[in-house]
Amino acid sequence: MVIDDSNTIRRSAEIFLKQAGCDVILAEDGFDALAKITDHLPDIIFVDVMMPRLDGYQTCSLIKKNPRFHGTPVVMLSSKDGLFDRARGRMVGSDEYLTKPFTKDSLLSVVGSHAVSLTSHHQQG
Repeated sequence: MVIDDSNTIRRSAEIFLKQAGCDVILAEDGFDALAKITDHLPDIIFVDVMMPRLDGYQTCSLIKKNPRFHGTPVVMLSSKDGLFDRARGRMVGSDEYLTKPFTKDSLLSVVGSHAVSLTSHHQQG
């Protein structure tokens, strides 16, 4: 799942992930994502930090508080690469932090790094 209020970011992430054989769910903001998440049960969630209404930190926190999604990897997307931002992401339970603009390789390497946990996640579920 890719949650970002930027159509450009959503589309480029979708293209990169689909080329790698992933099914992709797109959401424009946190509310949109929370409405879709239980229907689609994503294996990994990319969430933009800066979004209107519900920002990425709030969205990540809500996802991680749900026992069903507590173990789902959440990757924060941000144009800022500061220690404070990374620490704040960790505080709400994010698993990784990716700086925008991301490349296809950086996006897929994050997906790859969680592939082992994704496989075990499905076996448990």
